[in-house]
Amino acid sequence: MSSYKTGQRRVLHRGREFHFVSYEGTPANARHQQPATEAAWYLMMAGKRWVVMTQECELSESALDSALQSWLDANIFGAKL
Repeated sequence: MSSYKTGQRRVLHRGREFHFVSYEGTPANARHQQPATEAAWYLMMAGKRWVVMTQECELSESALDSALQSWLDANIFGAKL
């Protein structure tokens, strides 16, 4: 049994709230030709999830929020950084 604890963040950015969830990585599965994945943060929206970035345990909450907001600017709002 895994000891991984799923994390959740709600980020208010540009007047909208976004919900992010962290998921544990998975080992490679040669039988299904699937590579291993790392623990990562995902954006949850409209019943779907999009991978945002790998999870870095050493990030503070404010640094994580800033990284998630930067991702939103680049991928959702289309802002040039």
